Amino acid sequence: MPNIKSAKKRALQTTKKSLRNQARRSSVKTAVKKVVIALEIGDAINSKSLLVAAESKIASAKSKGLMHRKTAARRISRLAKKVAAATRTA
Repeated sequence: MPNIKSAKKRALQTTKKSLRNQARRSSVKTAVKKVVIALEIGDAINSKSLLVAAESKIASAKSKGLMHRKTAARRISRLAKKVAAATRTA
């Protein structure tokens, strides 16, 4: 347990930041999972709108420093590729 005032403040800030990052990371995973589930059940039309939402969440995580820009680009690309393949077959 920190004794110095600045160390106590830093510990509180770290806790808040960790919780915020955890929530953002969770929302990204949920958005991606929704797209994947829509593709699995064969809902290609709905998966397009879910893809837009997932791209937005990933871009937001990237801009907040939660995710590296190339990681974000790779995830968006892979999702878009899956959605495009599903819409071609549908």
